[in-house]
Amino acid sequence: MKQSKTPDASAQRYGRALAHAAEKHAGQNRKGTRIPYISHPLAVASLVLEFGGGEDEVIAALLHDVAEDCGGQEALDEIRQKFGMGVAAIVEGCTDTLESPKPEWRPRKEAYLAHLQAAHRSVRLVAAADKLHNARSILRDYRSEGENVWKRFSAPKEDVLWYYGAVTRALEARGLSPLVEELDRAVGEMMRESQGAKR
Repeated sequence: MKQSKTPDASAQRYGRALAHAAEKHAGQNRKGTRIPYISHPLAVASLVLEFGGGEDEVIAALLHDVAEDCGGQEALDEIRQKFGMGVAAIVEGCTDTLESPKPEWRPRKEAYLAHLQAAHRSVRLVAAADKLHNARSILRDYRSEGENVWKRFSAPKEDVLWYYGAVTRALEARGLSPLVEELDRAVGEMMRESQGAKR
């Protein structure tokens, strides 16, 4: 009879994923801050866990930026080898490019939005958690830094606000969930406080 994975085995797998993410993101900081980048995948994984994510989804949350920012296809292949097809598929689904240098910002984001509307539930879960943590971080920094916060992005303020609104709508199109509703509230607040279009 096949037995389910023990709590110890799950904890070890989480630990290996966290160590892998910490190694890949070593020396990186959050945009425009001195906050170590690893804080972001930790926060995203916490949100995924809080909103009912399974083991592969939580591990993918820890690793969701590794392929895009730390090695492209080679990094994705390494994730597949170490953590399995399921985790790698979610990470790939949350990645808007494996190319370096990255393609032009607007077409890349538009392509990702089209992909997100048809993405698997697990991809949408991790993507929603990712964007929720980002939106909350932007809002917090906007309250302390004002308009200077937009200088850290590779796109103008109006495009960043457009993108977060469009991601929220793409996720809402597949049905509301408590996590997507939290994202909608955070993005709406970010837009209002930065004097963007009200949602």
